[in-house]
Amino acid sequence: MPAATSSLPLHQQYAAEFPTSAKLAERGRQLFPDGVTHDSRALNPFPVYIDRALGSKKYDRDGHEIIDYWMGHGALLLGHSHPAIVDAVQRQVPLSTHPGACHELEIEWGEWVRRLTRCGERVRFVNSGTEATLMALRISRIVTGRRKVLKFEGHFHGWHDLLIPAADPPYGTGEYGMPGITPNVLSDLVVIPPNDLAALEQAIDEHQPACVILEGTGGHWSLVPMRGEFLRGVRELTERKGVLLIFDEVITGFRVHPSGSQGHYGITPDLTTLAKILAGGLPGGALAGKAEYMCALESKNRWGQKMKHPGTYNGNPLSAAAGVAALAEVAKGDLCRQANEMGQRLRTGLNEVFARTGVNWCAYGEFSMVTVVPEYDGPRPDRDDFIPYNNDVARLDRKIDPKLTHAFRCAALLNGLDFFGWRAMLSGVHTAADIDQTVAAMERVVALVRAEGLVT
Repeated sequence: MPAATSSLPLHQQYAAEFPTSAKLAERGRQLFPDGVTHDSRALNPFPVYIDRALGSKKYDRDGHEIIDYWMGHGALLLGHSHPAIVDAVQRQVPLSTHPGACHELEIEWGEWVRRLTRCGERVRFVNSGTEATLMALRISRIVTGRRKVLKFEGHFHGWHDLLIPAADPPYGTGEYGMPGITPNVLSDLVVIPPNDLAALEQAIDEHQPACVILEGTGGHWSLVPMRGEFLRGVRELTERKGVLLIFDEVITGFRVHPSGSQGHYGITPDLTTLAKILAGGLPGGALAGKAEYMCALESKNRWGQKMKHPGTYNGNPLSAAAGVAALAEVAKGDLCRQANEMGQRLRTGLNEVFARTGVNWCAYGEFSMVTVVPEYDGPRPDRDDFIPYNNDVARLDRKIDPKLTHAFRCAALLNGLDFFGWRAMLSGVHTAADIDQTVAAMERVVALVRAEGLVT
């Protein structure tokens, strides 16, 4: 990967360095809306196309080695093509991929989930985190007899109608409309700011929701962190008020700790939604929870109404094989520890670069998750548990100039880094050498973005 010091404008350097991706992107634009199959993969002038990946690296169609900070949208705590996952899937493929029947691997997979989650007395597999949160809401309504659902501003729980509103700013207006979602659906959703127990208690008393759902460390990978004191307050309050508490651990599950954020903070929710690391990077999700609530899925239960749940690929053998292999590795604890340590090392190194170059950016985050804040006008971080702007959701979770965002990502790719927008997700196979290389490259990224006149 070149040092990217050309005097050409950034977009011309980028186009010259990734010609094969440019051609593939043109084909993609003829097929896919915006040329991509996931909104986050859209990039101006075009995204890079990846050919293969191994460990902490991925390799594009033009042969560049790129340190990966997407990590399969957070699914790859074990890194790309981990030998245990590869071996498990290769052994399973010739046996069966979709028998449309029960099989022993689904039991093994479920037993791992029960072993690792504090509330997982019963488990039901689905195919994604979106499906898992949808199931959690439906069960909550059956067992409480209530209709409304309470979530926090900026928390993402999948893209279904019931929870996608208020996942992204602006907040605070009380208007969370979203194209394609009807007012009747929105009337069942209660949205409040994060980290405010008084507001939560008032909302519970006023709306009597069936459940409270939250991301285990705060919305958008801890963009606005939630920590133990607040989470324990939520648990006490929901328990006292008879409201189910759902921990959405699709990102945090098996990442921040082998037992997720609930294990790290010692909190037992009523239901837990899981995906990503759960299936070792293959498609797969699950709802795990207390037996007294999960029995809503049983044919005979005390409510006299069973939650209907089909799903063609639920618990399929390939995902189960990968999931068993992944969770067996996660349970050892080394992967979480390494990822968290490298997250801290990356945050520290980036802040040193930003201070040295005088750019108005700062890095912060929780565990193995890193966020870069551009256009930052606060004090420089002086410790790893620093949160900019005193954790003000309006200042942290905001729209950023897309021109600046695209320039940052292109400059990063030119220097062998792939950031998820302004954020990074580490794995248990990222090394100190990866982090040091990233920090050195970030100085060149800053210079490129500065040369575009986008930062001073």
